[in-house]
Amino acid sequence: MERDPPERGNFRAVIFALAVGSLVAVAIGVYGKLHDPADLAFSLAGFSSGLHAKAWLGSIAFLLAVVQLLSALAMWGRLPGVRGDGRGVGVLHRWSGRIAVLVSLPVAAHCLYALGFQGFDTRVLLHSLLGCFFYGIFVCKMIVLTKDEKPGWVLPVVGGAVFTALTGLWLTSSVWFFTKFGVTF
Repeated sequence: MERDPPERGNFRAVIFALAVGSLVAVAIGVYGKLHDPADLAFSLAGFSSGLHAKAWLGSIAFLLAVVQLLSALAMWGRLPGVRGDGRGVGVLHRWSGRIAVLVSLPVAAHCLYALGFQGFDTRVLLHSLLGCFFYGIFVCKMIVLTKDEKPGWVLPVVGGAVFTALTGLWLTSSVWFFTKFGVTF
């Protein structure tokens, strides 16, 4: 009696997604490094500066990423005591992700246009690298989502990388900012 070989998925699709995501990350980094920082990209009503807006929007994006993590764990049956097999958890997951990305875009625009890619200290260099990695791995995740024949482990790993990158961004920007300047608007 012959057994079917274990399904391994289509690694070409994963490699393609990683390649495109890597190109995005490098392009953002190169643009950020070559662009002359303008020192001001935007000012949102209600905030005293672009940096204040950036810290608060980054915190909102992080909170939505936590919703993403919890809803993903629920959908995959990894959250004890929570059944995530209903349609509502999937809708929550998709919409919290969409809103998180939308909230992050003005932050990214401010970082790239006003500040650029910088490395004058370890925190700033790490933040710049994480910002490039975040959008690159996000693009990779969006491509992976469209592929039917991907290995089963790919989406949780890529999603975890997106969450980890955003957490690092939040720690090196919003948490640092609030710790240094206080929780103000």
